[in-house]
Amino acid sequence: MRNAIFALLALSLFAVGANAQNGERTIRAVNCSVRYINKVDVPAKADGPVMELNFEEGDAVTVGDVLAIIEDTAAKLAVDLKKAEEKEAILTASNDINLKDAVNSERVAKAEYEAFKELHREGALPYWEMEKKRLEAERQKLRIGLAEMEQKIALVKRIAKQTELDMAEFELTKRKVTAPATGFIEKRIAQIGQWVQAGSPIATLIQMDKLRVEGDIDALSYPGNVAKGTRVEVTVYQGDREVKVDGVIGYISMEVDLNDNNKIWVEIENEKFGTDWKFKPGMKADIAVK
Repeated sequence: MRNAIFALLALSLFAVGANAQNGERTIRAVNCSVRYINKVDVPAKADGPVMELNFEEGDAVTVGDVLAIIEDTAAKLAVDLKKAEEKEAILTASNDINLKDAVNSERVAKAEYEAFKELHREGALPYWEMEKKRLEAERQKLRIGLAEMEQKIALVKRIAKQTELDMAEFELTKRKVTAPATGFIEKRIAQIGQWVQAGSPIATLIQMDKLRVEGDIDALSYPGNVAKGTRVEVTVYQGDREVKVDGVIGYISMEVDLNDNNKIWVEIENEKFGTDWKFKPGMKADIAVK
């Protein structure tokens, strides 16, 4: 460990000396290391017993992977019921038989009224008989409006049933606990058969596909050269190896510490090799402003 520290110090002094010979001074951050962005306790989203656990501690997972299933029988039955109700609503909304019947009846009643009106004009039919046919034709016309209104109501009910089905399917999805990010399971918290409530943690997940390199930098001494978006070169030390990555400063704090340094971080992409990762939280690193 002591030899490694001496080697890093010698490397830094060599870099400073080389830059001094060129009349330049590289702006570097100190106390740099790789950190995780997200470390979360993945929660259950519904109440019930845990029926399946699809992971073990140390497993690598991808965003969207199903980690656990909460008892979902009632939720599945609710979805089936809402599907049947939606199908009934679709059939009702598409049924225009009553409307067609009302239109045909109105035509017949109107034709009868015209015939009775002609008979009344010729004196062959009393007025009230003709008036009854006129009122019958008006009534059939109202039936058309009623049938049209019933179709509109059926369409609204169909939309309501579709919404109820969407809600039932959403409740079913809440029974599946999925990985919110790509990473690895650090800790299993829930057990098979354990009753959990919405919000109860199932597992602790550390995101690994993206990490941050954090460090401290004397931004006051280089106004305009150290800011959010400034291009940098990140060096990550993997034992005796060095891996360099280009990046940009994603954050610089407004607060200055006792050493006149600002906290900064640079986000880096990580790569997976089999079940292992190229970069890991805790690795030593270096940030140099380009």
